[in-house]
Amino acid sequence: MIMPMNKQLITLYGITNCDTVKKARAWLSAQGLSYQFHDFKKQGVPDQRLDAWIEALGWEPLVNSRGTTWRRLDDATRAGVTDTASARSLMLAQPSVIKRPVVQWADGQVTVGFNEPVWRSRIG
Repeated sequence: MIMPMNKQLITLYGITNCDTVKKARAWLSAQGLSYQFHDFKKQGVPDQRLDAWIEALGWEPLVNSRGTTWRRLDDATRAGVTDTASARSLMLAQPSVIKRPVVQWADGQVTVGFNEPVWRSRIG
């Protein structure tokens, strides 16, 4: 039986060549869910969306302090990320430092990262 595509829009934000984003996109497609992809490298980080994500999640889960981009930053830059304003500024200047993917679900909720059990419960 072919499942119909979800008519509600999901927006997945990330970077095309990110392995986690690739897994997330494949998973959404395998579930028969339609989604819009927003590539940070090509389209930038939408200021208002970033503010909404920070409001919903806090800045800490959005900054990928384990990633290559973070590790390549100089010590002073890393040490300077101490609050919402400094984290927001860094994420706008260095979109690759944002943990991926960020997903704006059809109901308006936001998640960060790919976690199959959490995502499965979202589409329940």
